[in-house]
Amino acid sequence: MNKIEHIGIAVKDLKESNTLFKRLFGEPHYKMEYVESEGVKTSFFKVGENKIELLEATNKNSPIAKFIEKKGEGIHHIAFDVDDIEKEIKRLKKEGFIVLNEKPKQGADNKLVAFLHPKSTNGVLIELCQERVNNQ
Repeated sequence: MNKIEHIGIAVKDLKESNTLFKRLFGEPHYKMEYVESEGVKTSFFKVGENKIELLEATNKNSPIAKFIEKKGEGIHHIAFDVDDIEKEIKRLKKEGFIVLNEKPKQGADNKLVAFLHPKSTNGVLIELCQERVNNQ
């Protein structure tokens, strides 16, 4: 793993949260995106070298909707940048982590993503991210 790629925060209302985080960081979000497969609308902020991703559910069956229903708004996941996501998935499975995605899938911000179950990571949902290249 190379670095923390971003921290994901589950929010009920993306418009309100964009206003709040703009006031907090002193800068507006730089990107918004829908990820239909996950039932989520995202918004990204840059904070120095780091990124914050706000996530709003677009339907009641979305993982974000279920997370907010259970735990309320707050930190949803920590994402780590990796060079080879498929190799990292294999390595982590061998290490005994519960991988939620056998194969990486398309995520926001032009990334291939896979998740580790919080039961195997001290209660923290971990996202692996690899920058997509044209043929992926």
